[in-house]
Amino acid sequence: MRSDTSYTKGLFAEFIARMYLRFHGYRIVCSRYITGRNTNRAEIDIIARHKNTLVFIEVKNRSSIQNAWDAITPHQAVRLRRAAETYIARHRWMGDARFDVIFVCAHRVHWIKNAI
Repeated sequence: MRSDTSYTKGLFAEFIARMYLRFHGYRIVCSRYITGRNTNRAEIDIIARHKNTLVFIEVKNRSSIQNAWDAITPHQAVRLRRAAETYIARHRWMGDARFDVIFVCAHRVHWIKNAI
């Protein structure tokens, strides 16, 4: 496997995002959470916690912020929200929750809170 595939670039972007979140006081709860088989699966890249807020984070590694926004389709946003709801129900989370996106563009991190 080549080291410059989109898959490995995506994994590296997720690593950068986790480090960025930790630097800002977030605790990583889960990485690459998948809802389950035969459920129109969705994967949440990172689930983190800060105080009483659970944060579901989609990470995109693109050449520009516009390309990153375009990569999150309305269909994907719905699937991600459902996956987050599944996680909340399975873990009986009673605190606040939100959905953020982190874009890694040209080695810069752009964090948008309450994005989806």
